[in-house]
Amino acid sequence: MSENQQPNVQDNPVKDPHEWVTGEEPMTGPQRSYLGTLAREAGEPVEPELTKAEASEKIEELQEKTGRGRKASPRKGATKRKSRSQK
Repeated sequence: MSENQQPNVQDNPVKDPHEWVTGEEPMTGPQRSYLGTLAREAGEPVEPELTKAEASEKIEELQEKTGRGRKASPRKGATKRKSRSQK
């Protein structure tokens, strides 16, 4: 690949977190921080010593529960805000 080419995102398939080479390492600082935010919003406790793979799975679970993230559906009872032009 030349210096000016960017890797194609589709060439990098999504792997199951348990197949990650580093999945058994301790979760990263950013994972810990985001997981803490999601856990507070969801009202759930989080184990402090998760692996990277476990943290990733818990993040996905809590994103679904809180309505955050790509795969999340809108929260029940949530309403859309009107933009200033709609008011």
